[in-house]
Amino acid sequence: MSTSNCEIGKKVGEYRYLHHSALQVLEPAVQQTIAEAASRASIVIGKNFNVVKLSSRTDDLTLLNYPTFFEEAFPILEQSWKFDLNTLDYRYRVYSESINPPILHRKELLLTPDHDETPRFSALTKEAESIGLFDDTKRIGFLQEWERLLKDRGYEVVDHSLIPIANQERVSQLAPTSYESQQIHRHLTALTRIQMSAPMQSLARYGYLDGSKSIFDYGCGKGGDLQLLKENDVQAAGWDPYYAPNAKKEQANIVNMGFVINVIEDAEERSAALQSAFSLAEECLVVSAMLENANARSGMPYKDGVRTSRNTFQKYFSQSELAAYIESTLGKEPVPIAPGVFYTFKTSEAEADFFDRKNSRRRTPISAAVRRKVGNSQPPRKRASSFARKYENNSELLEKLWSFWLELGREPKPNEVDDLEKIRDCLGSYPSALKILVTQKGEEGKAMLEKAQQQRNNDLIVQFAEHKFYRKPLPRPLPERLKEDLRHFFGNQANGLAVGEEHLVSILDKARIHSECIESAQKGIGWLDDSHSLQLHTDLIPKLPPTLRIYIICASSLYGDPSSADLVKVHIRSGKLTLMNFDDFNGKAIPRMLERTKINLMNQRIDVYQYGEEFEPPNLYFKSRYLHEDQEGYSEQLRFDEKLEEMRVADFSGFGPSPSEFEQILQGNRLSIDGYALVRSRDIPPLDSACGRYFKYRDFVECGETQEAEQIENRPKQPETYTALFDLAKKLLDPIIDYFGMVQLTYGFCSAELSKKIPGRIAPKLDQHASHELNRLGNPICERVGAAVDFLVEDEDMFEVSQWIAENLEFDRLYFYGKDRPIHLSFSESPTQQVTVMTRGGKAKKLLPRSYSREKFLELKTTPT
Repeated sequence: MSTSNCEIGKKVGEYRYLHHSALQVLEPAVQQTIAEAASRASIVIGKNFNVVKLSSRTDDLTLLNYPTFFEEAFPILEQSWKFDLNTLDYRYRVYSESINPPILHRKELLLTPDHDETPRFSALTKEAESIGLFDDTKRIGFLQEWERLLKDRGYEVVDHSLIPIANQERVSQLAPTSYESQQIHRHLTALTRIQMSAPMQSLARYGYLDGSKSIFDYGCGKGGDLQLLKENDVQAAGWDPYYAPNAKKEQANIVNMGFVINVIEDAEERSAALQSAFSLAEECLVVSAMLENANARSGMPYKDGVRTSRNTFQKYFSQSELAAYIESTLGKEPVPIAPGVFYTFKTSEAEADFFDRKNSRRRTPISAAVRRKVGNSQPPRKRASSFARKYENNSELLEKLWSFWLELGREPKPNEVDDLEKIRDCLGSYPSALKILVTQKGEEGKAMLEKAQQQRNNDLIVQFAEHKFYRKPLPRPLPERLKEDLRHFFGNQANGLAVGEEHLVSILDKARIHSECIESAQKGIGWLDDSHSLQLHTDLIPKLPPTLRIYIICASSLYGDPSSADLVKVHIRSGKLTLMNFDDFNGKAIPRMLERTKINLMNQRIDVYQYGEEFEPPNLYFKSRYLHEDQEGYSEQLRFDEKLEEMRVADFSGFGPSPSEFEQILQGNRLSIDGYALVRSRDIPPLDSACGRYFKYRDFVECGETQEAEQIENRPKQPETYTALFDLAKKLLDPIIDYFGMVQLTYGFCSAELSKKIPGRIAPKLDQHASHELNRLGNPICERVGAAVDFLVEDEDMFEVSQWIAENLEFDRLYFYGKDRPIHLSFSESPTQQVTVMTRGGKAKKLLPRSYSREKFLELKTTPT
């Protein structure tokens, strides 16, 4: 889908994302297409959706709705409409019930540079990059992984800022009482750490925790950081005035003063502590403190900070205030590392070493930067102080009750609760415990209860329908829990059985089956195949609407438990069901089908098809279609499927290529599958293997006058060289030949042996003709790597050829020597798109280079002289 040459928009592979406020940068035809797609789905730009996803290679368009785009730092995707622009047919998806929806990062890239919010969003992105949040893109696409990553890094999001999780407690605001006369309890701010603090994680990112540096933790609290360091063989010690007062204050290469200065209420003592810590540092002092944020001012004003209900003190800084305070106290300018974290260096050598580490992005091979926490607890939200304290003191007991409440889908009766006496002893009464939970969980908890109630209601409908189908009466006497369920959800037993029977009869209603299949697919529960069938992983069956669940149970009554299969396929119009088993469905990115069982619901006929020696087991492509983002491993599978689709290596319509055909396709594209990753092949192919559509590898190896004259064995030794030559041919030469016709290769791959024989000026360390080959020291001959070729298109003006390349292709470097001379063209995985024009100048009329960006080169109207 052609857009425009404007660079505005967030680019991810072949896709480009723009906020609706930036759509004016697109070509009018593209804007019209977006409007037509929105009209087809009866949705309004800016109201029903606010982000557009465009593809540069295919005719598809996706309209996305992030309702809190401006309000939330990392907004959640709520709805999407994916269009086939050839037909304007679309798939609609809603994420409101997902517990692991996609989220959006780098919002500023979706806006125009002059948008009012661009600076604020850009600042957030810089903070995230400084912490290393975007280093591993596998962990940032979905909500659950993102929240775990934030916690692992020791940060939380407040408004559009990243705030280090420091030695602060979550407490309610202090009422004006008698605390003024009491002593400040600094030790109560210490956390029990299950993961490294933000400043320690910053040291790990820069490679300081590899065991070569000693660490001293000044104000170590309960010693969580120290324990994690020692578990990883890092020489570490610490001191704390409350928890380790007898420990020796000792010098170390690096001293960490993590969230200490913010809990000292006396300004002079605060400065003295900072100076004392700096005196112990031989190379660097790491200082971190709490930053001012929307949740910060929880307490009564006290001196230059606040006093909390637990009689602790907090001094909040802005980033600039913290930098100024450190510099004024220590007389040295600190280096900002992350929000609330600064390094102050003792020597210029230590500072130079840091910037070397920063630029080389060294990492510490540390295995326990995070220790897994046993149990399930959530930080309490801001509530009335008595409820907050009761929840904190009894969180395990209350969370157990909460889980039981969600399991039942209704409020548990006192006689159903195992820990009733303990709840009464600790919380006064059972109703008080329920009230604390309702207050603590807030609106999010209310939504969870509503969802749990609907799920339990559906489960009971299915249960009663199954009893009717098998003509089995309910147990006598009824279990007490089932009695209460019937009373709560249906009023009585007769009503419950009547509702179950009504749903049982409805499985014959094809329109209802069709409607529920559409509804399920829109929620991401299964893949709707052109309204003919719904296919999904069997673990997702309980998430289906009741009628579909009953349909599956009845159809598989002679098969057995449908969950023993991997996939289930509901045939919408034919009254059939198919259950499929695969070889290692959960462990393979592309599993192969071993058995397919087709069941006719009307006559209960079963046909079993097994695959093996006689019939080749087919591959299952795009497995993520049949999973849900809440399932384990979904994000890895989705990334694999998106990469496979993006590469366009095969036609996957219908059942896709056979396994043997697919293997040949992978080999022909220099690809292989490693777990859940598509990686480049490490094989050395025969020289006569195809390299793109028009050449063989031999064509690049045996072209050029010197190679032909000397007959030098010019064969590449590195697998990466063959891959780079393949990409050069496929991504650059193939489209050039498609447009201009066949080209003449004049200079291709050049080994070290060949380069010694070539007369005249060549630059093996720069020209990329050596590709990924190594010198005697094992380093790349050319640090730019990639691959390069010189070629000529006969009867064409090479200036026009060069301009077409600059306008249409993603190249690395292009050298233009004249309209009738070969051009030098190179490919790289990180293309610079630089054009160098060689012109003769000076008295000697030597060739002189002049470099242009792609855009500036396209502005040239005639051949440069």
